[in-house]
Amino acid sequence: MAVDIGNTQTVLGFFEGERLRASWRMTTEPYRSPDEIGAACAALFALRGMSLEDADAMIVSSVVPDLTGAYRHLAGDILRVPFYPVGPEMDLGMENRYDDPAAVGADRLVNAVAACRHYGAPAIIADSGTATTVCAVDAGGAYRGGAILPGLYVSMDALASRTAKLPRVDLEEEPPRAIATNTPDSIRSGFIYGYAGAIDALIRRFKEELAAEGSVEGLRVVATGGLSPVISRYCREIEVLDPDLTLKGLQVLYALNASRAR
Repeated sequence: MAVDIGNTQTVLGFFEGERLRASWRMTTEPYRSPDEIGAACAALFALRGMSLEDADAMIVSSVVPDLTGAYRHLAGDILRVPFYPVGPEMDLGMENRYDDPAAVGADRLVNAVAACRHYGAPAIIADSGTATTVCAVDAGGAYRGGAILPGLYVSMDALASRTAKLPRVDLEEEPPRAIATNTPDSIRSGFIYGYAGAIDALIRRFKEELAAEGSVEGLRVVATGGLSPVISRYCREIEVLDPDLTLKGLQVLYALNASRAR
């Protein structure tokens, strides 16, 4: 069982070997107890004719520390299966060249691991969620760091709360054109085309910096995250959309660390 705990959503995946058998999304609620989490997960599994007891291990990537402990308790005390938290002590199978390696968000590292395994190095990963991140892996397969922007809906909430006449709009509805002729479409144009342009600009700068350090031959640009289907189709630099990239990275890390623990 692979769990990616984000600030807004938690993504669950169930793997049989390397095959992702099923995945689910649920709202992240930081103060839920292990029993509540277990009941919610069990209900989601049951919708696919599965049981939570089918899992024989759990790996968790989390940016919400309070929930990491709850899932640890669920794994160890309720399901009685090994628990693997993604953190500084975990073997990533790649060099982490961040100034403070322990300060990198777990999801960013997991995405980098998955991109290397499934798409090769060098790679650039754009993850659109509560925050929008763009990260780089160099030709040697090392995690180099990246950039962080506020996520689409975080920015939308800030705009709506700070202005009297600008509404919160549905960003999944495509703006008819960049030069919009009404306020809701003007907001959609600014957020969708603006964020796509910002991501493209960062990717181009990343490519320039990686090229200055060495070869970028074979470089792939991968998009992931809950909002990636909304924004990536307007990006000109994105090559691959892989909504399951983080779950795939968790599976890679589980296989690597479980085999070394035995």
